[in-house]
Amino acid sequence: MSELSFEQMLAEEGSLNQIRTNAIVTGTVINVKDNEINLNIGYKADGVITKSEYTMDPSVDLKSVVKVGDEMRVKVLKVNDGDGQVLLSYRRLASDRAYEVFQESMDNGTVLKGTVSQVTEGGLSVMMDGVRVFIPASMVSPRFERDLNHYQGQEVEFVITECTPKKRRVIGNRKKVLIERRDEAEQELLSRIEEGQILTGKVSSLMDYGAFIDLGGADGLLHISEMGWGRYENPKKLLSVGQEVEVFVKGIKGKKISLSMKFPDQNPWLNADEKYAIGNVVKGTVARMTDFGAFVQLAPGVDALLHVSQISAERVEKPSDVLKIGQEIEAKVLEYNPDDRKISISIKALEMDREQPSETAPLTIPEDVVEAVSEKAPEEAVQTLGDVLPAVEEVAEEAAAPAEEAVAETVEAVEEQAVEAAETVEEAAEEAVSEVTEAAEEIKEAVED
Repeated sequence: MSELSFEQMLAEEGSLNQIRTNAIVTGTVINVKDNEINLNIGYKADGVITKSEYTMDPSVDLKSVVKVGDEMRVKVLKVNDGDGQVLLSYRRLASDRAYEVFQESMDNGTVLKGTVSQVTEGGLSVMMDGVRVFIPASMVSPRFERDLNHYQGQEVEFVITECTPKKRRVIGNRKKVLIERRDEAEQELLSRIEEGQILTGKVSSLMDYGAFIDLGGADGLLHISEMGWGRYENPKKLLSVGQEVEVFVKGIKGKKISLSMKFPDQNPWLNADEKYAIGNVVKGTVARMTDFGAFVQLAPGVDALLHVSQISAERVEKPSDVLKIGQEIEAKVLEYNPDDRKISISIKALEMDREQPSETAPLTIPEDVVEAVSEKAPEEAVQTLGDVLPAVEEVAEEAAAPAEEAVAETVEAVEEQAVEAAETVEEAAEEAVSEVTEAAEEIKEAVED
């Protein structure tokens, strides 16, 4: 190899990049190792980027994200790192650019996107070009969320409300972005919906008193009392977040939208007149109990009162002594009031009906009598019927006997109750007269004295 002249060496030296600390240079990747990247930066010495100067994420595999031949813009940290190489940083240059973007977002309200890398009790952390953007919990959503874990790994949009590069402090606000977009979508939604309109939405959140339904622009409130025609205590047992539901607009007041799932055509009282007519036998489930009786659900939205006196023919102190919540029962309708939507039922009345013989029990004529009459000529049939009539009368008397006995027993019981009531009234009257007489005598004596 021929030796270079002094002039050639000076010319070659002048063709090399002029390297200085903090300078921004472009280099080509010539080698990738587990913990560093080597670049040709057009200088007499190659540049080196350690893994910590490429990313703050220790889990990143340099060989999978950087390839030989890739071009990279980097920042010079040291012209000589002690080993004759130029120490470079890809992360810090990216951070410098990121801070410029953050400052622009804060000045102009530009919306940024990033992936949540960490969730803490205080909020969300989003890494952008090696810079941590912190979104406080109070700025994550328009409504306070106690649990933020579902944001882990999700891409979120936000604006920058504070940027201090010297302190490496960047604060983001997602709530502001959502509110602005919600207001726009809300106005559009309110302009096209009306009361009674059926809509499809998704459950966005659940509360003790109901659920908020995302209607695609604004949330409407579905109160627990409007989740169906039945009686419900916990919305979480009926709905889940993200579930799609069909509702109708019950009312609109300003920006507040009230929703309902109690569709009129599904009202269980529409055909109640026929189903729950007085005297009908119905089945239901004990829903709740009080001291004076139990409420039995005959259908979702239709409850009947089973008074404690109508539970059994025997005396019952409390409904809970003989009934349980969830127990299925069968009873007779005693009262039906469609205007007030009140139904009274009785187990006792049904049991009494089943114990008493039917008042119109069919009369059965012996078959031999029927055959004897049908085989005779008309004149003979009359004579034959006359012969067997006493037997028919005997059958009729036997069929009627139980009913007469039941009536006689009822009359006797009523008479006994009437006599007892009369005796009680008479005794009370005698006691009252006696007390009045004594009081009069006392007054008379007092006056004479």
